[in-house]
Amino acid sequence: MTAPTKNPTPTVSDTHPPALPVGTRNAGLQGLTEFVEHMGTAYAQSRNYDLGQGQHRHVSKLSPYLRHRLLSEEEVVRAAINAHGPAASEKFVQEVIWRSYFKGWLEQRPQVWTQFRYGLERDLDTVASDPAVSARLKAAENGRTGLPYFNEWIRELHTTGYLHNHARMWFASIWIFTLGLPWRLGADLFLRQLLDGDAASNTCSWRWVAGLHTRGKTYQATAQNIATFTNGRFAPADADLAQTAPALVIEEPDGLPPLVPLRQVAAPKVNVPTLLLATADDCQLDARSLSTLNITGVARLPSAHMRSPRAVAAHVRRFEDQALTDACADLAKSHEVATVTTPGDLVKIAQLNGAHQIVHPYATVGPLRDWLDSARPTLDANSLPLCEWQRDWDREIWPFCTAGFFKVKKRLPQLLQQLGLTKTVGDN
Repeated sequence: MTAPTKNPTPTVSDTHPPALPVGTRNAGLQGLTEFVEHMGTAYAQSRNYDLGQGQHRHVSKLSPYLRHRLLSEEEVVRAAINAHGPAASEKFVQEVIWRSYFKGWLEQRPQVWTQFRYGLERDLDTVASDPAVSARLKAAENGRTGLPYFNEWIRELHTTGYLHNHARMWFASIWIFTLGLPWRLGADLFLRQLLDGDAASNTCSWRWVAGLHTRGKTYQATAQNIATFTNGRFAPADADLAQTAPALVIEEPDGLPPLVPLRQVAAPKVNVPTLLLATADDCQLDARSLSTLNITGVARLPSAHMRSPRAVAAHVRRFEDQALTDACADLAKSHEVATVTTPGDLVKIAQLNGAHQIVHPYATVGPLRDWLDSARPTLDANSLPLCEWQRDWDREIWPFCTAGFFKVKKRLPQLLQQLGLTKTVGDN
């Protein structure tokens, strides 16, 4: 089903870009401090309202900092609970946990990510060979669909690298069921444009809308829901939107792949000459993780360009560059920080620094993990093991991310206690 033609609205190129978030821990901490008072009942009551670009005062907009772990999930949850208590902050805490749930779920079903990448290649081949699909994709990506609300979200996405979570759901539903475009192309668009885009949350969320994550259960955008939760800013006509949203299970007739065990971490060896590899998946290189390492060299591995075979937005690459620079700031005072482009670079830098191991924060399923896996044969051939450290947060939560979110939600009081974030189980 295609959308009807209406009066054209300005394209992405017609707008002037606003000031963008700064990819530093201090900027994230400032945002956390400013929003902490809103993490209680106010958040639970108002979080679903998308008031438009520059008006997202009911949500924290901390997701880019959590995505790159300039802020940790643990410290954000701790701030919410300390300010409001476990009961009043429950909804905010759950929304933070969703990101961890999707990561843990994908860690145990890495085939889903592999299938996404192969499927995206097929979709891009279709675009290249089918002028009709290519034209529809171009219209959607440039905000010329005839649907003013969808076009507005496209402009906001391109100019700010952000969309309200509710708008993301509407967007994905319209993309799939109204515009009839392949869901993987939409997920790829988000990965290329969102500052907080990551393999797990993005892929699983699009699959959820399409009826592939929770098999057969889709999310359908409706005119009434959009009108209500944009506070009347938009008033879609029912006829403009798809009236049905059939699950795309035909794309995966065999259902979900089986679970695999969580990957075992190869821990760093103590006091061995080490090349520290900073990655954009975890930019908090805390003293505890580094204290036992004999760091003889430091390197950074940019990965924003790995998100897609298509061009990744400049604002995404800029934010990542800022985050990596921030992560390495203290280390740069005593070490030259080299930039890695190829596995050969990594070997050369390690050898120049006399390193016998390469250590980095745990790399979750996604583009960075793919690159590291592809580099492993080259590193093995040069007797350079890749070692990781893993956060307690992930280690505690991921084992419960095997099915739906309810399993994690049910365990949340115990998990928060085990992580030292509440005093007693079920404390209210």
